[in-house]
This record gives sequence, C-alpha cells and structure tokens, in this order.
Amino acid sequence: MKKMKTVFTTGEAAKICKVSQQTIIRCFDSGQLKGFRVPGSRFRRIPRDVLYKFMKENGIPTDALESGRRKTLIVDDDEELVELIRDVLEQDGRFEVRVANNGFDAGMMVKEYKPDVIVLDVMLPDINGKEVCQRIRADSSLEDVRIICISGMVEADKIDDLKEAGADDFLQKPFEVETLIERICKLLDVEPSSVST
Repeated sequence: MKKMKTVFTTGEAAKICKVSQQTIIRCFDSGQLKGFRVPGSRFRRIPRDVLYKFMKENGIPTDALESGRRKTLIVDDDEELVELIRDVLEQDGRFEVRVANNGFDAGMMVKEYKPDVIVLDVMLPDINGKEVCQRIRADSSLEDVRIICISGMVEADKIDDLKEAGADDFLQKPFEVETLIERICKLLDVEPSSVST
C-alpha cells in the first residue's frame, strides 16, 4: 500500500475541496490557507494537516482527503474486463473501486457513492451509455464526475453523440488497461503512476 500524500499542489487541493484552483490560490495568497512555496519557484504547496484544518474550519467534507483515494465506478457487464480493471486500479493504490453490472445499479450507486470517475460501457444490458451520461449530466450535484465511455463500437458519430451527452473521454475496446489508467489520471489531474507493471 502506498503511503498517503503529505503535500498537495493547489490543483490537488482544489479537487479535494471541490472548489476552483483560483479559490485555493486566493486563500493561500491571503494567508487563510497556510503552506509554502517551492524554493526558487512560484509553486505553492499545501501540507496535508494544514489542508485538513482548512477543510474543517470551512465546513468542507474531509472524506476525499481522509481516504486520499479517487473513487472510481466501473459500469460494465463483462466480468473478466471488470476484474482486470479493478485489479490494476486497486494495485495502483490511489483508487477506491466499486462495480455495477448494469445501468440501474450504476444509477443508484452514482448517487450514494459520488465517484470521481466512471468507466462506463456503452452497451449495457438495460440502458445505453448515452442515456447514463445524460442522466448524470442532468444532476447538478454530479457535475464534477468524469465519465470515460468504453465500447467495441467504432462509428465516429456515435462517439460524438456520447461526448455531446456528457462523456469526457472514449476508449475503443479492446484496450490496454494501462491506457485506461492514463486517461483516468489525466481527467482527474492525478500524476501518472511511475509504478511499472
């Protein structure tokens, strides 16, 4: 198990607090949020304990900081693929993973689990991915949720439809799980892992 991060960038702190990076920078520059600058640069860094105190004082839920892991929901009825993605994400140590095998379960889970990212198979047994994207995007409490659609279908117009419905990214099946992890890291602004598999 990797050790928890002890120092955050303003971008990471913003994601954890669910506010804009500018807000974090303003709080930092005004002294509301203590931290330090990287010697010889403009980069601001915020120690974990300071961020925790800031979140407590401002009534920001600290669960994202406490787990320190990004919540990932995998929605796919292909059990082998789900297991493979789950194993790789859990080995990475920075992700907490839940799984739904159909759209109905996914809908219920998204509401209570509030994932950071959803890996969504477009061809689910009970609902299509486009509709799932639209439902998530229609709920303002889920506006920060990132959606990566995966599918074996290739038509470019279908991919455009998905992006219009709210998908942030699309990955053609079959794909390397490493590629998926890279895309997730990019969407969540997480440093790509240096762990070689």
